[in-house]
Parts: sequence; C-alpha cells; structure tokens
Amino acid sequence: MKKKVIALAVASLASGVAIAQSNVTMYGVVDTMYVYSQGDAGIGGGKNKFSGLAGGGGTAGNRLGFKGEEALGNGLKAVFTLEYGLNIDNNSGVGTSGLNARQQFVGLAGNWGTVALGRQYAPAFDATANNDALEATDLGIQSSLSVYSGSTITPNSPARFANSITYTSPNWGGFTGKAIYGFGESNIGGTFNDRVNSTSDNGKFGLGLNYNNGPLNVDVLYQSRLNVEVPNAPGLLPLKAPGGGSSINEWYAGANYDFKVVKIYGSYQALDNNNSILGPDSDFGSGIESSNIWTVGVTAPIGNGVFGLSYGRLSLDRLNNSSGNSWGWGAMYQYNLSKRTALYGAYSYFDNSRNSVPVQAQVAGDGDLIGARGENNYAVGAGIRHSF
Repeated sequence: MKKKVIALAVASLASGVAIAQSNVTMYGVVDTMYVYSQGDAGIGGGKNKFSGLAGGGGTAGNRLGFKGEEALGNGLKAVFTLEYGLNIDNNSGVGTSGLNARQQFVGLAGNWGTVALGRQYAPAFDATANNDALEATDLGIQSSLSVYSGSTITPNSPARFANSITYTSPNWGGFTGKAIYGFGESNIGGTFNDRVNSTSDNGKFGLGLNYNNGPLNVDVLYQSRLNVEVPNAPGLLPLKAPGGGSSINEWYAGANYDFKVVKIYGSYQALDNNNSILGPDSDFGSGIESSNIWTVGVTAPIGNGVFGLSYGRLSLDRLNNSSGNSWGWGAMYQYNLSKRTALYGAYSYFDNSRNSVPVQAQVAGDGDLIGARGENNYAVGAGIRHSF
C-alpha cells in the first residue's frame, strides 16, 4: 500500500541538502464523501441542515505523510514521521493555509523498543479505533460521543499530545505497552511583567497496554491532564493561580473478538474532573464533573465488503446542574474495489438530553452546528477512499 522512495526530491529541494542513506516512505489517504445532515435547532425552533462535501475524510482522515529510518549499527536506528492533514474540498492543508500536523516526531528504536519526541498519538488514539465497529470514522459513535464531551480518549485530535516524549515497547507474545508524557509549556502568567511558562501545568500523561493475538484484541489505558490551567488575556490573572489547577483523569477498557462470520466489539470509559470550574464544557457555564461512555457493535463480511453496526451512550454529571445523557447508533457498509480503494455509505443518529452536550456526527455541517441540546439529529452520506 505504501511506496518506498529514497532521497525524496521534494525533501531535498525543501532542505537544500542531500538526504543521507535513509529509507523514506511516502504515504497518504484521500477520502471524501457527500453528506446530508439535519437536526432540530432547539430554542427558537426550526431545523439545522447541511448538504455538501466533507473534505476532511469520511472513513479516514485525509493525510500526506513521510516516515523513514536510518540504520545506526548494533540494532539501533533513527526513526521519524511527518504527517499532515488535508481538506480536499476547500483546498486547505499543506501549501495553502499552512501545515496541519497530525503527528511529527523523531526518535531512536532498537530491540528494547522506541523512544520518540514531538507531537504524537497517545495510547487512546489507536485503542478507540480498534474497538468500535465503525472504527475512527467521522460518522462513528464512540468517536462523536467522546470528542463532544471533552475526552482525550478518542480517535481525534485531543488524543494527539504536543511537546511529548513516548516509549513504545516491542511486542512480547502479543502484548505491547506505550507511555507518553506531554509537557504543558503553558504561558499562564497574569501580567505583562510577571509571566509563568510552566512545564507541569497543562501537562498530559498516558499509559496503555494492548493485547492482540489471534482473534482477540484487548486495550486498557489511563490518561490524565495535569494541573489544568486556562491562560487569560494579557494583563489579567489566570482563572487559577499557577499550580492551583487539578487533574482530569480518564480510563478505558475495550475489546473485540473475530468469529470470522461476525466480529463483536465493546468498550467502556470514564472521566473524572477534579476542577470546580475548568475542563470540558466550561463554555456552557458549568464544567463536566464526571462522565462515562459505553459502546457495543458488530461487523460482518458481506460480498466484497464489510457491514458495521454500532451503538453507544454517554452519561455525564455537570457542576451545579442536572445530569444529562446522549445516545446514538450508526451503520456503515464499505465495498472494496481493490486493496487500496473503497466505496462506502454510512448513517448515524444522535439524541441529546437538555443537560447533555450537542453531540452530532463530526461530518454533519462539515463539523459544526447541526446537533443541539435537548434535540436529535442525523447524518447520511456516501463517499470514496483511496490509500497509497
């Protein structure tokens, strides 16, 4: 699926120097879909509607990436990845409105594992995609419930940690572990002459363990946002003094089992916010104190493709407010034209209680304003994906 190239001309032109004995892989995904979405508008009545192309991807985020390695001797090698997101419908991404980095890192690898530095995936990114019947698609159920409720346990950008150091273990009999720490590097000082650039405030930490052997896959993980702070405008005090913020802790367990005729999926995750005023949903006036999400799903091979069905539910407690919930279900069929090209159609439906959050399919409205509290919404679409 991926073509190997040596001494990429584009990299040589950009850097002005020759690339030394490195093997470099250029890869990418081009995915777009037509989507129609509609939801009740809530207060004031009416309908929110969208009809158009979702250029960020339907079943996979559009990307252009380069990764490579150089043998250093004695089993040691240097590794790197540079991967950028694209919106192919409105021509944004590399070369137009600037780079949109999905991940960028460099590191060293050996028989002992890999250590890398840069913007990288936390353990949740792959785990949540592994254990949902609709995977990491923008019409997926776990994907939408988690990202709209402010979780970092999601197959979306919140599970990419900037300023991070990772360790990934080798595979030991089907077991693989990963640890990540992202430095906060937050400017949270309150005056022009008294600024605090903190490495611990707004730091992020994660531990994950994956078991994948035969028909069974299991993921368990823990992630935490440390000393959560919100910087304020110049000349104003932050919402909490440096070092005064508390953590937002999350954990997850998910699994899938392949019976060949069908494959079943399930997951459960929880969030505990120890801050009184900060964190997910603070823009609505009261933060989420705690939440949990559970999902179940099934896929089955049909013809030259795969049909998937998924259901999930979000329950949350809000500070100084009633608890709320959202639930949704979705279905998708993907027909493989080749190993690299597929056609697909998908549908998702979400229902939000008045004290929940405005969950919607992430391609609805091309990402915004279809879902509302106390209302329901749906999205339906079809598209094509090519990988190289």
